[in-house]
Amino acid sequence: MTRPLHLDAGTSVEARVRDLLGRMTLQEKVGQVNQRLYGWDAYERTSSGGHRLTDAFLTEVAAHDGMGALYGLQRADPWSGVGFTDGITAADGARVSDDVQRHVVENTRLGVPVLFVEEVPHGHQALDGTVLPVNLAVGATWDPDLYEAAAEAVGAELRARGGHVALVSALDLVRDPRWGRAEECFGEDPHLAARFTQALVRGMRRADTAVVLKHFAGQGATVGGRNSAATELGPRELHEIHLAAARAGVRAGAAGVMAAYNELDGLPCVASQPLLTGLLRDQWGYDGIVMADGGAIDRLVRLTGDPVAAGAMALAAGCDLSLWDAGFPRLAEAVTRDLVPEATLDTAVARVLTLKFRLGLFEQPYASGRPVHEPPFPVRELSERIARASVVLLEHDGHTLPLGPSTRRITVLGPNADSVPHQIGDYTAPQRPGTGVTVLGGIRAAAPEGVGITHAAGCALTGADLSAIPEAVALAAAADVAVLVLGGSSARDDATAFDRNGAALVGAATPGGMTCGEGVDLAELTLPVGQLRLIESVTATGTPVVVVLVQGRPHALPDLSETGTETGTGTGTVGAVLSAWYPGPWGGRAVADILFGRAEPEGRLPVSVPRSAAQLPVHYNGKDHGYRGYVDQPASARHPFGHGLSYTTVSYGTPKLSRTSVPLDSPTLTCTVAVTNTGHRPVCETVQLYVRRMSGGSSWPRTRELRGFARVRLRPGETAEAVFDIDADTLASVTRDLGVGVEAGELLLETGPSSDRTRATPLTVDP
Repeated sequence: MTRPLHLDAGTSVEARVRDLLGRMTLQEKVGQVNQRLYGWDAYERTSSGGHRLTDAFLTEVAAHDGMGALYGLQRADPWSGVGFTDGITAADGARVSDDVQRHVVENTRLGVPVLFVEEVPHGHQALDGTVLPVNLAVGATWDPDLYEAAAEAVGAELRARGGHVALVSALDLVRDPRWGRAEECFGEDPHLAARFTQALVRGMRRADTAVVLKHFAGQGATVGGRNSAATELGPRELHEIHLAAARAGVRAGAAGVMAAYNELDGLPCVASQPLLTGLLRDQWGYDGIVMADGGAIDRLVRLTGDPVAAGAMALAAGCDLSLWDAGFPRLAEAVTRDLVPEATLDTAVARVLTLKFRLGLFEQPYASGRPVHEPPFPVRELSERIARASVVLLEHDGHTLPLGPSTRRITVLGPNADSVPHQIGDYTAPQRPGTGVTVLGGIRAAAPEGVGITHAAGCALTGADLSAIPEAVALAAAADVAVLVLGGSSARDDATAFDRNGAALVGAATPGGMTCGEGVDLAELTLPVGQLRLIESVTATGTPVVVVLVQGRPHALPDLSETGTETGTGTGTVGAVLSAWYPGPWGGRAVADILFGRAEPEGRLPVSVPRSAAQLPVHYNGKDHGYRGYVDQPASARHPFGHGLSYTTVSYGTPKLSRTSVPLDSPTLTCTVAVTNTGHRPVCETVQLYVRRMSGGSSWPRTRELRGFARVRLRPGETAEAVFDIDADTLASVTRDLGVGVEAGELLLETGPSSDRTRATPLTVDP
């Protein structure tokens, strides 16, 4: 018998897809675009410690004589209810994946392998999966190369356990820090997010891991920072700010994008034909898959009246693969009711099959026996390197840090001082006992012999209970320095309630312990009352104070400099303030290295830090209307985008251009700026390049826009040049017809250490 064409590896993917699609029944086609079952419901632990496939899984495969994708087979967390007693560890991952795959391949008519789709928000969300710092911390490194290496290592870890597709948040921006998912963003800036999205895709692809980028599009701009709500984005704002990372990811070879929950111009993204087909397919030429977010298709019933029509609506808009919904499983009915043509279904099925062929699943469907990709660096090492590089020194009096030989007594205070769960962020699996190093643990390990370390929480993470503050004050008064570890937490636990899609159900009536994470939005961005009173009371002792913020969003900070705390009657000052974000399990060691000067602070803000929620938005790249500020407070951020201090001083020269005018059709030049370390310690300086339009263009300009950055390492007294190659991509803007191109006019090219401290040189783009 002739071997089917789709099984011939020497045939083109397009021909193999066409052949296989032609052999499928309508019901088999529907199966290929479905991802209904929760993966953790596909298996159960046996009394002997092994795993077996469940009746629910067998029934799901039989329903469509196949399965397109299985979500979260190895996911573990309080929402799934999976832990070490009943879940899949690293030792079991490949074997269980192969058991699932073998059933699908051997017990369906066509034997089409299933895609294993896993959450990889900052590391594989599975038992024994290595946890990275959250994306906001990654953005603070301003080091895409480091993240690319980490993405490769995480991808290799996923593939070794049998996973194929990584779901990674990369496309959302922190345009409103009240949003609980701010920690999942690389920052507030489109260029920065685009650079890290490219790095993510490149790294994962080196490990032969497919990436689906979340969320497309504009989810970080929902009204009021409210999760999954509406946006009020105009087309230009969408294109200028929210599509750059997606465009970069598509160019880098992302396997797919996930349609966001939010609506654009009245339509949820999963139902937006202009977004998913008109823009993504027709304009960008994208041939990857579009996946729905969890349950998003079912929400369309509000528009269509029934789940069959909801599924047809999403399919017609350009969605190829569902997630936990009731609409896509009934697409055969939608076709027979003429709600959507079968040809439209064929197009979606072809995209899913194309991904399976590209991943080589028909040749090697099983993890066992597959060559293991060995990344250059271990993922745990990279996690700690990211944590160290992400710490941002926000404020410093010039002498409190680094801690020196004269520091003999240190007290470590605050609710985040001794908690690994508070360091690792949302979307994380349970950790084995003993995993990680807290800030307290890091300080104890790093402190020189003979240094006394004391500790007290001082206050709860949330609330206004002040009863524990006197103990903390006594410890501070007896210490040479007090380290206050404050901030927030996205730690879920067994008491957390969840929505159908896994978002935490946390509100004013049931506050719990979470202050950030999916479903945990804030109206106020200040630290809780108990934490503010702890700062105030400890600084009043006169002991030098260092504040370390472990956080998933930029909290609105009081003035902690020598002008006072702004929280009441406190009269002391804070010598240094650092943001460590959620630095991952080993972040405590990274923070301690910075405090003791074993490492220099390198992080730069990927997002502006507001003075209060009342002044939002404070992102640096708003429209340039020259607003002078409110009557009762400045309009500027407490700490601007790109800001970050070091333990030395750095001076910048004026940027020099190789050409002061360029033609519109060939706008190439170089921009060079001299940077000098004028202090006594080494530094890794992040030199930032901004473009500011002064005249010309087809729309009102923004204040300035980041278009490049370079990390320069300098020894004390050393001078080096940062050189930027300027081309059409650097100078491009969104044109009148919402395309991307260079427009004639007068520009300023600005360089500096942050968005508010730049030196400029003019450039003319001639018509």
